[in-house]
Amino acid sequence: MTRSLIVAVAMLVSVAHAAPAERVKTSNPFKPPGDRRIIGVLQIEAPTPDVANNFETQVQAKLDIKRFWLAPRSKMKERLASSTKWVEGCTVGLCLNEAKVQTGAELVILAALTGSGTSFGYAVTLVRTDNGRVLSQRAERCDVCTMAEAMNAATIAVVKLLDDVPNQLPDEAAEQGAAVDVAVSRANQRVDAQRHRVHRSAKFLTGLGLGIAAASAAIYLAQESRPAYGLATAGAGTGLAVAGLVMLSF
Repeated sequence: MTRSLIVAVAMLVSVAHAAPAERVKTSNPFKPPGDRRIIGVLQIEAPTPDVANNFETQVQAKLDIKRFWLAPRSKMKERLASSTKWVEGCTVGLCLNEAKVQTGAELVILAALTGSGTSFGYAVTLVRTDNGRVLSQRAERCDVCTMAEAMNAATIAVVKLLDDVPNQLPDEAAEQGAAVDVAVSRANQRVDAQRHRVHRSAKFLTGLGLGIAAASAAIYLAQESRPAYGLATAGAGTGLAVAGLVMLSF
């Protein structure tokens, strides 16, 4: 009897310890199954809380669940509230790094649903949490529609933006570095081409000057009168040759 009681108590203790661990494992919103990418809903501006909640629900329903897992505003707020580094109101810029650290979200959604009467519009934006920059955005306004229609259009726009997200976000720093390298390479090519043209002209000028100087000197020495123009022409040829040599030195 005593042994049976001990076994029963041990089983109860085991279940009591195992159950909370299981609940923590399955209820953690920031550990999606598989390799789905976490998308956080960071901000929704809407005329009423119901509109914002309905929009979030629609996005969740239409999301490609094979690629993405949506972290709703409530869970994002809950996780970020425990951070000592998070700044409320951060929607762009490097302050979003903390959202990535705390939630694992690769991208966050910013949405605005506005309007009144029969004129409504929306703006939806995907922002990267690694560098705080806007990845993509869509905005539209209709003069004759309802809030429900604008909300449906905004939902479709968010889904479209997410469908277009590349499997690997572009490395903007590397791309900028590559662009600089290309620009420098092209500039160097232009400089080399210009230097080649200058050297070619310098060689021609040097040869021309030496030829003129040699011919003028020969004419000057061949004539007994030693004409002054011979010396002048020889001097001019020598000057051309020197100029060419100077150009070749660069």
